[in-house]
Amino acid sequence: MSAEHAAHAEVHHHPNYLRIWAILLLLLVVSVAGPMVGIKWVTLVTAFGIAVVKAYLVARNFMHINIEKSFIAYMMATVLVFVLLFFAGTAPDVMKDEGQRWEKPAWKAAEAAAATSHGGVHH
Repeated sequence: MSAEHAAHAEVHHHPNYLRIWAILLLLLVVSVAGPMVGIKWVTLVTAFGIAVVKAYLVARNFMHINIEKSFIAYMMATVLVFVLLFFAGTAPDVMKDEGQRWEKPAWKAAEAAAATSHGGVHH
């Protein structure tokens, strides 16, 4: 074995794909069961926190992002910043239930139905 091949083998180890698959499967079960608890913060943690962990595992072990050049990390950070800017720019308008010349009648009907099903108490 040449020195170059040994150096490459040392830098790039092959992960145990079966173990990674089992971890991803366990995280899937937890993320599906989390909302069934009915606690809002548990739902948020299981939905978003576990999704980030799963995305990291896939990118690191299956896409081999960890052995790419550092500009990949800069590109991913740039994309994340643009997504956050897009969300920050559009969320104030999209999350309203009415505007200058539009409204979301289905949203209002759902709120009214929820209020009547709870005895007129609006949360």
